[in-house]
Amino acid sequence: MRLLPGVILCAFIALVSFGVQIVEEHWTGRPYLEALVIAILLGAMVRTLWTPGSRWLPGIAFSSKTLLEIAVTLLGASISFQTVLQAGYPLLVGIAGVVAAALLATFGLCRVLGLPKRMAMLVACGNSICGNSAIATVAPVIGAKSEDVASSIAFTAILGVIVVLSLPLLVPLLGLSETQYGVLAGLTVYAVPQVLAATMPISIVSTQVGTLVKLVRVLMLGPVVILLSVIVGSAKAESARPSFKRLVPWFIVGFLALAAARSSGAIPDPVLGGILPAASALTVVSMAALGLGVDLRVLGRVGGRVTLAVALSLVLLLCISLGLIRLLGVL
Repeated sequence: MRLLPGVILCAFIALVSFGVQIVEEHWTGRPYLEALVIAILLGAMVRTLWTPGSRWLPGIAFSSKTLLEIAVTLLGASISFQTVLQAGYPLLVGIAGVVAAALLATFGLCRVLGLPKRMAMLVACGNSICGNSAIATVAPVIGAKSEDVASSIAFTAILGVIVVLSLPLLVPLLGLSETQYGVLAGLTVYAVPQVLAATMPISIVSTQVGTLVKLVRVLMLGPVVILLSVIVGSAKAESARPSFKRLVPWFIVGFLALAAARSSGAIPDPVLGGILPAASALTVVSMAALGLGVDLRVLGRVGGRVTLAVALSLVLLLCISLGLIRLLGVL
């Protein structure tokens, strides 16, 4: 019962966020700012105007940690290993190489710009894999602060919209074919819905290729999260032989188990149709909780550096992706 007030508050903010997204879709045709981002912004606004007392804090903490971990577990059901086989091994290796190179380059860039290690890793994962979802998934693994998560998601989301709007301009500028543009969009755009928004104005071929490449890129989140959990667990371990539980959090095990179940067909479509919306809803509730823990003055101090880091990392990702397209000889 002591969790109830804070959870209800976060759920209310999440509900309002979904409502804002629906209105946004009605007026613009697409969600430029998703409910996940809106929830963080609304939570931060509430926190700026009002400081929650002790009655609210347990539920807010529960929502920002436990509910987020449950959401990450449920997101495993969205992964199908068969998608990897459809892409072909050369492209699969290329996508993995782009993700690895972008991760290392972005992390190094963020550190050079003076960002803390955890925020640098959040920005690197968001830029290299799948934007907001990657940031939200990696955050509990590395123990990121609310301010780090909120600022990373906020600035990544804004620049992500800019990418969606400007990427089609590269087709005539660089003389890209429909297939080449699809690969480029899949490698650079953050979220799957944003890939659709960026490719549909070009052609159905670009949309199909871009979606496939993007889905394979999203699959890279699993290995990256497991690697990070092992690194973090090893760093925290006091003994030479840390336990499996310390190396790999329970929600990562659950994520992989659901991914395996989805790939084997053990999860029926009706059940899957309920799991994914639940994961999305829990994620938005968690983001509202994170927003409620954000000090906007901290965001103001790091805003310029985060924006510069995300912008430069996007340029790096674009160059690496174009290099892969040329290397593989995509026509």
